[in-house]
Amino acid sequence: MNAIYLNGIGVWLIMAVLAIINGILREGVYGLLLKNELLSHQISSFIAIFLFSAVIYLFLRFTRGTYSGTELFILGVMWLTMTVVFEFGFGHYIAGHSWERLLADYNILRGRLWSFVLLSVLMGPYLIGKYLLKTV
Repeated sequence: MNAIYLNGIGVWLIMAVLAIINGILREGVYGLLLKNELLSHQISSFIAIFLFSAVIYLFLRFTRGTYSGTELFILGVMWLTMTVVFEFGFGHYIAGHSWERLLADYNILRGRLWSFVLLSVLMGPYLIGKYLLKTV
């Protein structure tokens, strides 16, 4: 297996920890202060996109590799798959959320921004690698 993918698993674990901390802060701090679940979700989504983008940037910057666009896209697909599996597995079986609640976060028409977080996980490696770091 290519080193980018093995290292990518470790990087994804870092992103998962950051996502959990972000969720804890949303539920326990600013969500309580704002008393607005939708706004808290939206803020949390923007924070997640920022954090994930920063981690992706640092990962690609410090590995100093030259990656193909295909490798970066596959990395994004791998991270997206791991994120969705974790989201539904942890969200349902550990956190006890209903499937309906988990799927509700995908409803962009109701102001839910989770799909944009997933899009950033999918496309982040390619876009950051190609346009910010020019590793492609």
